Amino acid sequence: GNSNAQYNLGYMYKNGQGILQDYKEAVKWYRLAADQGYSKAQVNLGNMYSNGQGVPQDYKEAVKWYKLAADQGNSSAQFNLGLLYKNGQGVPQDYKEAVKWYRLAADQGDSDAQYNLALLYGNGQGVLQDDKEAVKWYTLAADQGNSNAQYNLGYMYKNGQGVLQDYKEAMKWYKHAADQGQSSALNNLGVIYQYGMGVPENYVTAHMYYNLSAYFGGEKALENRDKLSAEMSSQDISKAQDMAREWLAEYEKRTK
Repeated sequence: GNSNAQYNLGYMYKNGQGILQDYKEAVKWYRLAADQGYSKAQVNLGNMYSNGQGVPQDYKEAVKWYKLAADQGNSSAQFNLGLLYKNGQGVPQDYKEAVKWYRLAADQGDSDAQYNLALLYGNGQGVLQDDKEAVKWYTLAADQGNSNAQYNLGYMYKNGQGVLQDYKEAMKWYKHAADQGQSSALNNLGVIYQYGMGVPENYVTAHMYYNLSAYFGGEKALENRDKLSAEMSSQDISKAQDMAREWLAEYEKRTK
């Protein structure tokens, strides 16, 4: 059969596009295409095994299919393989192998792989600990809009890790991440404004950022907001709350 058509049929069954969603049928069609060496089908079949969709969850089978696609240069498969080696799922945990597969995907511009590779450099797992390398890979991922990479890059600039300390650069990257609702970045912007780090001290703006971070699930920000509130007038708190509402309305417009 035509492997491209089989793959497309599998994709339609997986996502319920134009037909009722049916994971078992998706697996059947993905497998027919994967057996013919079609790398996209191999990755997706690996995903079905990894997630236990239409088949019992089986990381070893997932590894098998990811490996076949990864060896053909498929960056998604390389990334997924890196993840399984990092977590020791379906294979013995092996950070060096994780680094190898992440790097292959990262070199093809996969932003999640770039971010995960940066984390391994930051922690010195499978590679010598190297903040400069971490910054390099965070920057590549951040430039592609990866919000966690943007947050971590901001953190590196704020603390001068692998780069010269630069509060303006830290703010820039925190703001990029915050614009995507990244709660840690919102919290850290609050800290920057509360303590006047490279900006004039501003409790109202700090409160706004803490409030937004809490909204997006930031635990630390709750505490920071309530402590800061004790030092603010009710008028200023109310102003900060208005600002947070406006920020959120803009965010919801942007992300619709």
